[in-house]
Amino acid sequence: MTDPVLAYAHANEPQLIADLKTLVSYPSVGADPAMAQGMEDARHFIEARIKAMGFANAQRLTPPDGSGQAALYAERLDAPGKPTILVYAHYDVQPADPLDKWHSPPFEAVERDGRLFGRGISDDKAPMMIALDTLAAFIAVEGQLPINVKLLIEGEEETGSPSLPGILESHRALLMSDAVLSADGARWRPDLVALNVGSRGNTGFEMRVQTAAQDLHSGRYGGIVANPLHVISGLIAGLHDAQGRITVAGFYDGVAEPSAEERAEIAAIPYDEATAFDAIKAQPRGEAGYSTLERLWMRPTLDVNGMWGGYIGAGSKTVIPNEAFAKLTMRLVPGQDPQRAKQAVIDHLHAHLPPFSTLEIYAERGQGRAYAVPPDHPLLGAAAAALEQTSGQVPLKVRIGASLPLTEIVHRILGIDTVMFSFALADENFHAPNEFFRLSSVTDGLAAWVQIIRQIAQISPDAFALYRRG
Repeated sequence: MTDPVLAYAHANEPQLIADLKTLVSYPSVGADPAMAQGMEDARHFIEARIKAMGFANAQRLTPPDGSGQAALYAERLDAPGKPTILVYAHYDVQPADPLDKWHSPPFEAVERDGRLFGRGISDDKAPMMIALDTLAAFIAVEGQLPINVKLLIEGEEETGSPSLPGILESHRALLMSDAVLSADGARWRPDLVALNVGSRGNTGFEMRVQTAAQDLHSGRYGGIVANPLHVISGLIAGLHDAQGRITVAGFYDGVAEPSAEERAEIAAIPYDEATAFDAIKAQPRGEAGYSTLERLWMRPTLDVNGMWGGYIGAGSKTVIPNEAFAKLTMRLVPGQDPQRAKQAVIDHLHAHLPPFSTLEIYAERGQGRAYAVPPDHPLLGAAAAALEQTSGQVPLKVRIGASLPLTEIVHRILGIDTVMFSFALADENFHAPNEFFRLSSVTDGLAAWVQIIRQIAQISPDAFALYRRG
């Protein structure tokens, strides 16, 4: 027998897709001040959607000083005696650069071959709309939700959630729930039903190397002053050895080696390495002594996300630049403290800086620790049951190499756990040109979200008590 809520949600898919196209058209790049109007437009759109669903107590949440991009909050506490779930998503997106690599305008959702293309469509606008439309379907068909729901839709996830700790601290009572169900997090592969049960932490900063007060003529000064591009390249090249191991003293403090059991579990997961790397036209490369999945899930990384300086325009310019820049980020694993790991890298750079140069560290981004949901958590059990019922397959438990700052931050501050239940897929080019979302995932996602809410409604709030620390 067809679930009437699911039937309603599926019948409403064309409107969901139309709304999604509108939302994608708002360039909500939180990291770029020039995109402030796009952020505000996205907020207004989501607030109107929430209001139309009959959610109460809608408000914008910021840290006590009012800084940062506001998170959106609203609630429907329709079900006394049932669990209260904090449903999370984010409305900010990554910058669209490089624009010349896009096959269609990044902020115009274009349909091709059963896929919708546009910046932020997979990370995290389509998964968010699936969650919201599922809740709307319950309200439309049944008049209320079978569980209590609090919405938290963040505006700074793509910059490491720097305001989120302050928001959680100052609005603790408002946000307190039994657990978090995240529409962010992404599924691993389209050919494998899986649940993400852990994510890496992250942190990062930008750096500036200077060797002179101004740009210099390369004929008059070449060979007698240092070139900052050479200096910064040497510093960055020295962060890893020839075997891919990070050379920074203290960076691996707290990192545990994968156990024999963990390695066996990872090795048992179906994974065609050749096909995976052929799809991106790359070769496996990383820290020696570990498999690809062990590197991805169990080992930390230190990466340069961008380097620039000097003349990069058309033709040539015989100049020695006076400064060079780079952006660095780290993905961290359980046991690592983000601040200590970051400081270790900064100390390493200062220690290896030539005396004829100066180094400035700035734009330190938000940070978070790695996180893993308890294997017997009731919300994880509900998610597994929902996926098995809708797909016919028992989901594998996997980790992701990416970071979801919310998971660790909400666990540390509110004392509750998070289950990732996104219907994005890891191959959908988020953070890259031509980001897309499979239209089939809308249908699959609505079915699974209806089912997980049904599953949660069968759980006693007391079952969450063992896992709540707040």
